[in-house]
Amino acid sequence: MFNSAVATLNAPPVSVVLNWKSSYDGANGPLIDMSQAVPGYASHPDILAALAAAAADPALARYGPVEGDPDFRRAYADHVSHIYNAPIDQSEVQVTSGCNQAFVATVLAIAGHGDRVLMMRPCYFNHESTLGMLGVGIDYVDCDADAGLLPDCAAIDAAIGDKTRAVALVSPNNPAGSIYPAPLLAEILALCRRRGIWLILDETYRDFLPLDQDLPHQLFTEDDWQSTLIQLYSFSKSYCLPGHRLGAIIAGRDVVFQLAKVIDNIQICAPRVVQNALAPMLASMGAWRQENRQRIAARVAVFRSAMDGLPGWDLLSSGAYFGYVRHPFIGVDSRQIAEAMASKAGVLVIPGAFFGAGQDGALRFAFANAGRDVIAQLGSRLSPFSPY
Repeated sequence: MFNSAVATLNAPPVSVVLNWKSSYDGANGPLIDMSQAVPGYASHPDILAALAAAAADPALARYGPVEGDPDFRRAYADHVSHIYNAPIDQSEVQVTSGCNQAFVATVLAIAGHGDRVLMMRPCYFNHESTLGMLGVGIDYVDCDADAGLLPDCAAIDAAIGDKTRAVALVSPNNPAGSIYPAPLLAEILALCRRRGIWLILDETYRDFLPLDQDLPHQLFTEDDWQSTLIQLYSFSKSYCLPGHRLGAIIAGRDVVFQLAKVIDNIQICAPRVVQNALAPMLASMGAWRQENRQRIAARVAVFRSAMDGLPGWDLLSSGAYFGYVRHPFIGVDSRQIAEAMASKAGVLVIPGAFFGAGQDGALRFAFANAGRDVIAQLGSRLSPFSPY
C-alpha cells in the first residue's frame, strides 16, 4: 500500500512530456524543445572554475549549518538588499536545495493537515502537488486572460477562508510569464497582513524582468514585512546551475527558526560546494546576468512575433521564461494536442491541463532552451499542424 496523498498525484509533468521526444521522426528538422524551464546556455566560466575548485575541497564534503554557510548567507543578504534597495540581514536568509525544497519547507513551517493555501490558476504544478502530498488543502483564484492572467485582489480576498494559512504567488509567473505589477503585490501583501495570513512569493524568474523594469517591487521596504512575507528564489535559472540545486528563502528570523527544523529533517544542509563557489561572485556577475536577461528578452520578442503570425493561436500572456498560448483546437484535450505536436510538428511544450483545472485550452512554451532562430521556426511548424 502507498500513501494515498502521493499515489493520487500525477507523474512528474516534465518527465511525462520529455518521453514524447522519441515519437518524433525528424521530418521537419531538429526537435524544438520548449518544454522544461532550463537555461540553454552554460554558466559563466568563472563560476564553473570555482565549482571545480570547491569540489576538490574536502572540508566542503562535511555537513554545514542547517541555515546555510555564513559566507553565502551574508553575500546573498547583501545581494538582495541591493536588488530591492532595502536592508536584509543574513539572519533572514535560509538556504535550501533548490526552490521546490524552499516551497516544501515553507509550507511545512506554516501549515498543517487540514489547513489551506490559496493559489492562482493557472498554477505551477510542483506547488500544487506539494500541497496535495502534504495534506494541505488548496483553493484557487482563476486569473482572467483579459487581464493578462493577473489575479484580482478582491477575488483573492473573497477566496480566503477560516483555514487559509497563506496566499502563494509566482512572479514573474510560471506558467503564464505574467509579471505582477509592484502596486498589485503591495495590495496583496496588505490584504494578507489584514487577514493575518502569509504571502509566499516565489521570485525564481526575477532576473528576467522586462528590460525597462529593474525593481521587482518594494515589499521589503514595508514596515514589519517579516510578519507576513516569505520570499523564495532559485539560482538554477540566473546562474545556469539547475543540477547543483541551490535556492534561498528570505523571511523573518522567527520563520527561519522554524524552517531550520524542517530542513534539518529533509537534507540537513544545502549543497555546500555551490554555496562556496557563488558566495564571492553574487556581486560581480551583474553584467553577465544582464546579458542573459537581454538574451531571454530577445527570445520573448521573437516568440511574440511568431505567435502573432499564427491564425487561431492566441498568446494570452508572455514574459520572463514563458508564453501561455490558447490553441485553436476547441474541445481537444491539451495533452493530446501537445503529444501530437511533439510527434507531428517536432515541437515540445507542456499541456495546459498540467497547470490546473480548466486549462485544457492552453499550452505553455518555455523560451530559455531555444535560440531566436529556432523560435522563429514555430510559424512554419505550427501553421499546418493538426492534432487529428
